[in-house]
Amino acid sequence: MRDRVLEALAWDSQIDDTKIGVTVENQVVTLTGTVQSYAEKLAAQDAAHRVPGVLDVANDINVQAPFHLGRSDTELAVAVRHALEWDVLVPDQRIRSTVTNGWITLDGEVDLLREREDAESAVRRLAGVIGIHNRIVIALRPAKPEAIHTAIRQALERHAQHEAQHIDVRVADGVVTLAGTVGSFAEKRAVMGMVSHLRGVRAVHDRLVLRS
Repeated sequence: MRDRVLEALAWDSQIDDTKIGVTVENQVVTLTGTVQSYAEKLAAQDAAHRVPGVLDVANDINVQAPFHLGRSDTELAVAVRHALEWDVLVPDQRIRSTVTNGWITLDGEVDLLREREDAESAVRRLAGVIGIHNRIVIALRPAKPEAIHTAIRQALERHAQHEAQHIDVRVADGVVTLAGTVGSFAEKRAVMGMVSHLRGVRAVHDRLVLRS
């Protein structure tokens, strides 16, 4: 499995695999080393998840931006605001950011889990980002668990009919727990993405595993 993870890192053009160490124990992959951007750190994480048989990834990679890409916190804060404003999927006026030593903290309240995720996606590729703390909350909206459950089940049946047969959906207080098996990491992300578009969902607990 370690060899397959190393191959996945080497094949991804976003990653300098020579800077990353890999250890594997009981289908849990640990990534170490130092990369030049937060986006590269996440790319390495995704590459490891795509390997069949990998259940969990511990991402201990450090981010150290090259000197010529370094930004002051003020410059990065301005870039964050521009990125949020230019992304049409992000309700930028409802989101605040704080930048400290290259770490971005996002705060605020949005209507959808998808908007929370889009805000983080909008800033993760900015030069100088070391990491992101996403503290954006989902506005509490009256929603019956049964209605959310039905909407999720219908979405799964429309977009991932085969996977829907193997996925258990539980809803409590706006928190959705997905358990079961999917065929690939891409299918897993698709299922998670569908759930994030539903109103009334404020968090998703991922208990999905890949079929060996």
